[in-house]
Amino acid sequence: MSGGMAELRDSGIMIQLAHQAMLTMGLNAEEVWKRLGITPELLQDRNIRTPHDAQVIFWSVMEEVSGDADIGIHLGEHMPVYKGQVLQYLFLSSPTFGDGLKRALNYQRLLSDASQASVEVEDGQAWVLVESASEKVVGLRHLNECMVLGLVRFFQYVTDDAFRPSAIDFSHEAPGSTAEHSRVFGCDVRFGQGENRIHFDISLLDLPSLHAEPELLQLHEKLASEHVAKLERQDVVSRVYKVFGEVLETGQVNLDDVAGRLDMKPRTLRTRLTEAGTNFNQLLADYRCNLAKRLLSGTDESIDEIVYLTGFSEPSTFYRAFKRWTNQTPVEYRNSRRS
Repeated sequence: MSGGMAELRDSGIMIQLAHQAMLTMGLNAEEVWKRLGITPELLQDRNIRTPHDAQVIFWSVMEEVSGDADIGIHLGEHMPVYKGQVLQYLFLSSPTFGDGLKRALNYQRLLSDASQASVEVEDGQAWVLVESASEKVVGLRHLNECMVLGLVRFFQYVTDDAFRPSAIDFSHEAPGSTAEHSRVFGCDVRFGQGENRIHFDISLLDLPSLHAEPELLQLHEKLASEHVAKLERQDVVSRVYKVFGEVLETGQVNLDDVAGRLDMKPRTLRTRLTEAGTNFNQLLADYRCNLAKRLLSGTDESIDEIVYLTGFSEPSTFYRAFKRWTNQTPVEYRNSRRS
């Protein structure tokens, strides 16, 4: 993959909803987040976006900690309905459910860079197709079940409970028992299908929204567009970070070289970073600081090795920078994390 590709990420709202569900279910949320390296600060951060491929690790940790073979569907059942976000407002202010659905799908990136949901109609049947753009994540059973259930419950919420699925298709194979699926979805659930689909009665597309508001709709569309534009500005930051990961050990990290690897003019990169509210030196310092903290707290690498891995030419320069970032020496930081 070239330096030009940005990593697929999910909105942090997902882990925040999952956290609420774990607490409701009495699961050891602290243990889950600790294993995944997610701090309480990150859980509070409304702008955080997490790597989409981390879903694979998340669900394996969830199954292990909960001991629940149906954790995906159970977590989905206990998650609070996705509210208070621009997609919800778009839905509610649209004239009909079908119109809200089409509009919301234009902005699905706000939930995940990897989601590829679409609405399709054929022979008097309607369905929402739900897929992931990531090869690693396609067919991940717990994620599919949790996501599909989350959508069904959201559709019920925005239609004042009028939405009912007529059938659910999953691309993964059937688990040992499917009793929970029948109970939770209350309709025919089929496994080993080509795609994940939520089937529903076509007449629901014309269901009027009780909260339709043409003037607000324009406002919500504008807001959704601005949110997507902000994500696009952040993409450039992710791409720069990715290049840092590739070139940091060479010790030669400058704006011109990074711009070259991203097939951009240096001036363009500088402008894009300014639009994203940052600059090259700030990003480089943040990246080095986070990498150094990770290596000090999570590995037994020697300080000399960490100096090299973070791209510093001299230990003294590294020590000074680290003290500036954290108010601790590298050794103090490592000891405080270990204790």
